[in-house]
Amino acid sequence: MTDLARPHSPTKRTRPFLYVPLMIGAEQIARGLLFLATAMSALVIIEPAPYDLMIAVLLVGWSFFGLELRKDTLPLLVLLCLYIAGGIMALPAAEAPKDALTFYAVTVFLACSSFLYAATLSANMERMEWIEKGYMVAALFATLLAIAGYFNAFPGAYDQFTLYGRAKGTFKDPNVYGPFLLLPTLFIVYDILTKPIRANFFKAGVLLILLLGTFLSFSRAAWGMTLGGSFMVFLLVFINERRSMSRLKLLGLLGLAGIGLFLMILAILSIDSISEMFTQRAKLVQDYDGARLGRFGRWGAGFTLVTEAPFGLGAGGFSNIFPEDEHNSYLKAFTTYGWLGGLSYVTLVFWTLIKAFPLVFKPRPWQKYIVCAYVAFLLHACVSFIIDSDHWRHYFLLLGILWAVIAAEAGISRYRRFPPTQ
Repeated sequence: MTDLARPHSPTKRTRPFLYVPLMIGAEQIARGLLFLATAMSALVIIEPAPYDLMIAVLLVGWSFFGLELRKDTLPLLVLLCLYIAGGIMALPAAEAPKDALTFYAVTVFLACSSFLYAATLSANMERMEWIEKGYMVAALFATLLAIAGYFNAFPGAYDQFTLYGRAKGTFKDPNVYGPFLLLPTLFIVYDILTKPIRANFFKAGVLLILLLGTFLSFSRAAWGMTLGGSFMVFLLVFINERRSMSRLKLLGLLGLAGIGLFLMILAILSIDSISEMFTQRAKLVQDYDGARLGRFGRWGAGFTLVTEAPFGLGAGGFSNIFPEDEHNSYLKAFTTYGWLGGLSYVTLVFWTLIKAFPLVFKPRPWQKYIVCAYVAFLLHACVSFIIDSDHWRHYFLLLGILWAVIAAEAGISRYRRFPPTQ
């Protein structure tokens, strides 16, 4: 542990360019509201989701009573504004203006939620603990219902919590539900790797539940993200650990995890219905991917089309030309938000990855959060090449967490260079 025993102290001494102080005694309320918001984040089976309403309340309330706007989060704010501006410029090209307006309104809301997390967490990184707790509650709640639905544990459960034979929990799409579980899974993996084994028995049980829920989503992206993300967290913990005995313990845990995962998959695949679905979904390239106008074929045609439409095609414009949506968030950024929005989106993703990367190696009280959030965001950025993740709520949460850490670290650097005079 460094001299930064209280992570928010250095950043609080730096002076933001606009600051409206929270009322005395309101910090616990602030943490509780963040917990409540993230605990609701899995309830998206209805629209508008309770999470959306909660974030709207937080945006209004925090703006009046305690939002800190730091210059270190300005790149996030500016690029999100340019992204939205591109969408506004593309609005006239949309064939269904009313639907397009709703689509862009959702984008504005998600962008605001990302900046809200960045601003509130950078002011006090200890709040991140309550984000983690809330997210864990949401993930566990959604997963228990997903498992109950898959096995039809009660009347109507299968119809309510599955889609096409795949578990989806309280989400509309298994391909969103599966990746949603990645961050809490990585949190538990990190704790198991860094804390005494006796303290992790309960978390190990929660991890098994989340892994089963991820598997039953039959989302190839979620499978790959979970396996790859867990190994990346292990690798970063191993690199950051300096003690030989601790590294030996980590290698032992890696071996046990590999054996346990293998046995768990064998046990699950002994169920015929699961085995059949796994065989079908485990193909790297599905029929709808490789067809002439399948997922891959649409990409080439789409990028060619984008070169002729600097203002984009408008929301829904791509699916009016091709049989399905883009299934590529970067292509969609250009088709739906024009060149301005597309370039802003790509710049934001890669700038975030570059700025946050060195921070995963710095010993900080919040190292767990930067490691897990960075790995999760990196993997989401990768799968965004094959799926539309531009309206995933948890993706914007990850973006906000990373920029909160970037801003907090910048505040620490300034504090060390220019310590306050006594």
